[in-house]
Amino acid sequence: MSFQSMTGFGRSESNNDSYSLTVEMKSVNHRFRDIRFKAPFILSSFENSLKKQLGEVFKRGSFDLYFNLRKVSKENSFAHIDKEKVKSFIKDMKEIENDSSSSFSFQATDFLRSEFFQDQDNEKEIEIVKELVFSTFSKALDLLKETRIQEGERMIKVIGDHLNSFKSYLEEIEKKVHDFSTPVKNKFREKFEKEFSKDYKIDESRFMQEVIYTLEKLDVSEEVDRLKSHLEKLDEMLKNGGEVGRKLEFFIQELGREVNTIGSKSVLEEVSQAVIQMKVQLEKIREQALNLE
Repeated sequence: MSFQSMTGFGRSESNNDSYSLTVEMKSVNHRFRDIRFKAPFILSSFENSLKKQLGEVFKRGSFDLYFNLRKVSKENSFAHIDKEKVKSFIKDMKEIENDSSSSFSFQATDFLRSEFFQDQDNEKEIEIVKELVFSTFSKALDLLKETRIQEGERMIKVIGDHLNSFKSYLEEIEKKVHDFSTPVKNKFREKFEKEFSKDYKIDESRFMQEVIYTLEKLDVSEEVDRLKSHLEKLDEMLKNGGEVGRKLEFFIQELGREVNTIGSKSVLEEVSQAVIQMKVQLEKIREQALNLE
């Protein structure tokens, strides 16, 4: 099952004996599914069906659907032009031009759009364009899905690169898990030497008890194990494909929680630096995840 980005574009153009139709659709990321339908009035009866068709293909994203319908009848293209509509339009534009600093120019072909046609039998016209609308829409939908898949696969590769970097820093931390004792011992001895005279003898048994107690609080073995477990599940999820965007956000949150805990316990500079880099990689993964369906 493939991955999909929520960013994509699809365009298709078709025609029959009476009309030419161009369908364009673009999508960007969105928490849910949001669809905006922009089409001539004659196509409004198809809106719900087309939105439903899109919803069967995509679960998340913000979609803009554009429909450009043009009359291409072999008879005189101007035969169906409503002269009064054209005159009214030009008059309104002239008034706007006089009331503002804007200027407008028109060509005869500008009035070949369906808005300027004489009123006709809408039911008959709807039936004429129905097959054209759905076939053209389906082609554009397929192209949109193709671009979303292409972008999704690219994003998964980028995420994989960041995950590999994250794992390399985790390996560095794992190697240092048992190196915490030396800095803790040194810190305790420095404190004793500072607070007490040189003649004061340290009870080594009691001293080691304090060291062990502190090391138990600083131990990050559990956090490392949980990180490795999360990463195994994450790798499996990324192999299976599908709708991973929200699941990925959850894993990022869980990984971030464990990394923060390791950072708060760290007494080694190398571990602290690795934690910073792990946070950087998680943020980069999060940026990619926001665009995955």
